[in-house]
Amino acid sequence: MTTQRSSTPSVLITGATRGLGAETARRLAERGLTVWLGARDPGAGEEVADKIRANHPGADLHVVRLDVTSDESVTAAYDVVAGSGTGLDVLVNNAGIGGTSTKPEDTVPADFIPVFGVNLLGPVRMTHTFLPLLRRSAHPRVVMVSSGMGSFGVTMDPERPESTFHGLVYSSSKAALTMVTTMYAKAIPEVSFVAVDPGWTATDLNGRSGRQTVTEGTDAIVQACTEEELPGLFFDRHGVVPW
Repeated sequence: MTTQRSSTPSVLITGATRGLGAETARRLAERGLTVWLGARDPGAGEEVADKIRANHPGADLHVVRLDVTSDESVTAAYDVVAGSGTGLDVLVNNAGIGGTSTKPEDTVPADFIPVFGVNLLGPVRMTHTFLPLLRRSAHPRVVMVSSGMGSFGVTMDPERPESTFHGLVYSSSKAALTMVTTMYAKAIPEVSFVAVDPGWTATDLNGRSGRQTVTEGTDAIVQACTEEELPGLFFDRHGVVPW
């Protein structure tokens, strides 16, 4: 039996202008949480915020300019959030890119650089920078949006659609992110670190080929942000995901 967190948290979501990020912002704002929308383009962030406010006029939404690949941008975003007075209870490292669809035999080292820059180094940069603010929270949590594509168990299971994909770059970036999550969890026990697998969701990342709706894809993210007791360190909307 899961229970809701006793206090209303403040949440920062990276990559919040579309897909999983925008839907997570909407769902958390509907619950009354204070939501920071991290956006490379603040104008796009304001458009998402306005759409949410149209249906929920009391939504507590803030947009902050944020490029997770830039030290300067992340530091500036930290200053904005830290100076706002909202505090920060949950960091959702959601921003991600798919990268090349090149076959393994045609993949070269340069193909990895932009994807790892966003999918792995982005969360590390964000976590490193925002830890001081998170540590002021009574219940700090970092949610890493990983993927079943980064799970050895899932990608080797012939019953799972993820087993039919063979790309080197995206899958390895998410496997690395999940490993980083476990290392953070062991090293920083005063902060709760979890990785979630949204599942194969119809978003721009996959040309909307996913079998789940974007709302279904955010179930595990919302759960990770709002529930006190979670299924495990790596889970999806159905339960624990194998490593």
